[in-house]
Amino acid sequence: MTAGHPEHLADPSIPRILGLYETHLTVANLQRSIAFYRDVLKLEVGTVIESRNVAFLWIDDKRMGMLGLWETGSSPLKMRLHIAFRTSLTDVIGSAAALKAHGVQPKGFNGEPLDEPVVVGWMPAVSQYFRIPTDIRSNSSMCLKRRPIRISA
Repeated sequence: MTAGHPEHLADPSIPRILGLYETHLTVANLQRSIAFYRDVLKLEVGTVIESRNVAFLWIDDKRMGMLGLWETGSSPLKMRLHIAFRTSLTDVIGSAAALKAHGVQPKGFNGEPLDEPVVVGWMPAVSQYFRIPTDIRSNSSMCLKRRPIRISA
C-alpha cells in the first residue's frame, strides 16, 4: 500500500488529516524575520531558542498552528520557499494597502508589482502574494465557494 492509492484511503488505522499544524522555514536573519511575522503579520511569538537560532510563532489564538523560523546566516546556499496563510475574504481584499503601509510591495502571481489580490480560478481562491524580508514568497488566501465569473470588456 502506498499513499494516494484507494486501499490506503480505506485503512481505518490511518488518522484523517484535518489541516496543517506547523511548518518550518529557513531565514537569513532571525531577528528581522521575527519582527516581520510579529509586527506586520501579528503572529504571537511562542518561544525563541537563541542557542539553536530558532523561533516558534503561533499562527492563531487557539494554538492550532505554528511557524518555525530557523536562521541559516550568510550561507551561500539559498532556497526559495512558499507559505500561505488562510484568512477572511475581507482581509485578503484589504491586504494590499496594509502590506504597503508596512513597506511590503504586494505582488501578482508571477511576481510583478500589483496592488490588488489575484484570483486563482482552479482552486478557486483569492490570494494576495508578497515577498517577505526572509526572501520567502508568501500569500494570504481565502477559498471561494464557487468558481469566479470571467467578465470580458
